[in-house]
Amino acid sequence: MKRIGVDERLPLVQMLPLGIQHLFAMFGATVLVPLLTGMHPSAALFASGTGTLLFIMITKGKVPAYLGSSFAFIAPIIAVSASHGLSYALGGAVVVGLIYVIAAALIGRIGLGWIDRLLPPVVIGSVIMVIGLGLAGVAADMAGLLGDSVSFANPAVRVSVFTLVATILASVFLKGFFAVIPILLGIAAGYIFAMTQGLVGFGDVAAAGWLGMPQFVRPSFNWAAVIMMAPVALVTIAEHLGDVMVLSRVVGEDFLKKPGLHRTLLGDGIATAWAGLWGGPPNTTYGENVGVLAITKVYSVWVIGTAAVCAAILSFVPKVGALISTIPVPVMGGVSIVLFGVIASSGVRTLVESGIDYSQKRNLIISSVILVLGIGGAGISFGTLQLHGMALAAVAGIILNLVLPEDAASEDAEESAAAMASAAEKA
Repeated sequence: MKRIGVDERLPLVQMLPLGIQHLFAMFGATVLVPLLTGMHPSAALFASGTGTLLFIMITKGKVPAYLGSSFAFIAPIIAVSASHGLSYALGGAVVVGLIYVIAAALIGRIGLGWIDRLLPPVVIGSVIMVIGLGLAGVAADMAGLLGDSVSFANPAVRVSVFTLVATILASVFLKGFFAVIPILLGIAAGYIFAMTQGLVGFGDVAAAGWLGMPQFVRPSFNWAAVIMMAPVALVTIAEHLGDVMVLSRVVGEDFLKKPGLHRTLLGDGIATAWAGLWGGPPNTTYGENVGVLAITKVYSVWVIGTAAVCAAILSFVPKVGALISTIPVPVMGGVSIVLFGVIASSGVRTLVESGIDYSQKRNLIISSVILVLGIGGAGISFGTLQLHGMALAAVAGIILNLVLPEDAASEDAEESAAAMASAAEKA
C-alpha cells in the first residue's frame, strides 16, 4: 500500500472519500459524549470540525490528528450540569483549554520534567480508572439494568443487551477499518434492533429542516464549577503526550520535536476552549483516527482537514442532529457499558505497562486514596472552595505523590530482605 505523506495533497475525488472515512471513525464517539452529557450533537460536530481545523493551523499543518469529544470529561460535565447548569460546565471547558495553553507555555520553556513529577503513572492510571468506574452506575442505569425488576420482558433491556453484545463482537472480531469503529457499529446495530422493538420515533426528524444553525449554548463562569473540571485537565495533558507519541510512531515522524509538544498541546487547548464557547464538549486527539492512519498509510493532513470540514458542514444540517437525537437511551447504555469499562481498563493498562509495584506502600496508598475518593463521590469544602469526586481524587493523588517520600517503600523492602537473610543465616 502506497504511503501518502503528511504534506501531500491528493485530488479532491480521492481526498473526499478518504476524509469521509475519518468522519465515520470519529462519528460514534464524538456524538456519544453530548448525548450522555445533555449537550447537542450539532454543537459537538461543529466544535469537533472547527477545532480540528484550528489544531491544524496552530501546528502549521504538520500533525495529521483529528480532534473529537473527550470521554475524560463526561463525569465532571454531568456533575457540574447537575449542580450548576450546563452553561457552567461549558465555562469549565473554556478554562480547561486555557490550562492546556499554560501547560504548553511551560513545556516550551522548561521541558517535560514537571509533568513527570506532578503526574507519574501511579496517579494518572488511578485517576483514569476513576473516570471509567465513576460512570459505571450511569451506564447501568441507562441500560435499564438497575433495580429488582430487570427482565428481558422489558424491550429497553433487550435493546441494551443486544447493543452491548454487538459492540463487543465488533471490537473483538472485526478487522481492518471496521476494527477502529466498534462504537459506531454498536450504535448502528442497537439502533436497528431498537426500531424492531418500537423504541424509535422519527417525528422530530420529519419536522427538522435541511439547513439551519447548530444549537449553540453560551458558557457561564463559576469558580466552583471550574474547580470541578480543572483537575481532570492535568490527566488529559499527560494523555495528550501519549497520543502524540503514538501518532509519531505510526506516521514515522517525531512530532514531539517538530512542530513540538508545546505546539500540539496549544492546538488541543485552543480547540477545547473554542468548543466550550460554542456549546461543545472538550476536545482531544482521537485514537480511532490514528487507527485509520495506521491501516491506510494515508497520513495527509489535507485528508484530516477534509474530514473536519465535512463534520462542520453536517452541524448545519438539523435533520442530522434530529436523527442522532432519536437514538434510544438503552442503545447509549449498552455502548457505554463497554466504553466506560474500556476507560477504566486503560487506567489498569497504564499501571501495568509502567511497572507500578504495589508491594511498595507509597504506590498502594496513592492508588487506594484516589480510587475511594473518586468512585465514592467524596467531597470536602475549604471555605468557598469545594472539591468533589474525581476533582478531589485527582488533587489528593497529586498532593500525596508530592509529599510521600520516594524511598519509604524501598527502605521497608530492604529491611525486610535483610531480616529474612539474617533469619536464614541463623537457621
